[in-house]
Amino acid sequence: MNPHAKLISTMSLAMGTSITISSNHWVLAWTGLEINTLAIIPLISKSHHPRAIEATIKYFLTQSTASALILFSSLTNAWSSGQWDITQLNHPTSSLMLTMAVAIKLGLVPFHFWFPEVLQGSSMTTALLLSTLMKLPPITLLTMTSQSLNPALLTLLAISSVLVGGWMGLNQTQTRKILAFSSISHLGWMIVIIIYNPNLTILTFALYTIMTTTVFLSLTHIKVLKLSTMLISWTKTPMLNSTVMLTLLSLAGLPPLTGFMPKWLIIQELTKQEMTPTATIITMLSLLSLFFYLRLAYHSTITLPPNSSNHMKLWRTHKTLNAPMAILFILSTSLLPLSPLIITTF
Repeated sequence: MNPHAKLISTMSLAMGTSITISSNHWVLAWTGLEINTLAIIPLISKSHHPRAIEATIKYFLTQSTASALILFSSLTNAWSSGQWDITQLNHPTSSLMLTMAVAIKLGLVPFHFWFPEVLQGSSMTTALLLSTLMKLPPITLLTMTSQSLNPALLTLLAISSVLVGGWMGLNQTQTRKILAFSSISHLGWMIVIIIYNPNLTILTFALYTIMTTTVFLSLTHIKVLKLSTMLISWTKTPMLNSTVMLTLLSLAGLPPLTGFMPKWLIIQELTKQEMTPTATIITMLSLLSLFFYLRLAYHSTITLPPNSSNHMKLWRTHKTLNAPMAILFILSTSLLPLSPLIITTF
């Protein structure tokens, strides 16, 4: 891809995200979302592979539908209340349409079908952007309108996302698809608490972004796209594979790693809101996700192939972890003792 085109796309992504998360007017927020969509499309299709072109078309169609719904929702609300302020979402139909539109943009169940296919057709770097940065503007919109949303609908979307994200990830062999269903499952945890404690949603998203970035960058470094190549990556970079294993267990939410903190806080908040059945259901369903995280960790570090592989082995390099990767790994695994400080900050 041309460096100038890549620079323009990257700057447009940063600008679109900044416009959406900092705006109070519906039209400005919608403009930022459109800039984001148009900026990511060249990055998805840059390989010119048929799968990448298919992913680009799927992404464009779903995001266009969601953007049209957001615009229609804001117009309906402005027509009934005379307000273009994002926080003044008072019309119930507008609130319902906005929830559906943001669910499409995020890939929540039952609007999740496009997300794993788009990630599978993208490069690892673009898949990382789709899983992290591109989720920030829609989550910001939900946070700003959280007082006007329907709690029962959001709880249903959240439980469905955790269920389907864990269930569909069980049988996958491609790492990008596994991480896509992991993203859907984590979004369920973020959405279930957004009405009662929006700051906790932001904290969960920030920690999820750190852990997912660590996993994606590590897999990019070891050049792993499927489980069969992960089996023989241990002999190339044992230290990095250990890093991947711990980060995956952190994503699964196992103590004493960082990923346990947001799930613990969300369960605690749901219990305070007298939603113990919801907390119990969502905790039990997260065991499905735990299974495929353990499967990934098992493939990355504990097993070696029992027979010869057709995969061409690369020369083992003596490169150590670079500084950004080391910092991300520390943040991904060891923030749990700082929970009191983080809670008071948020």
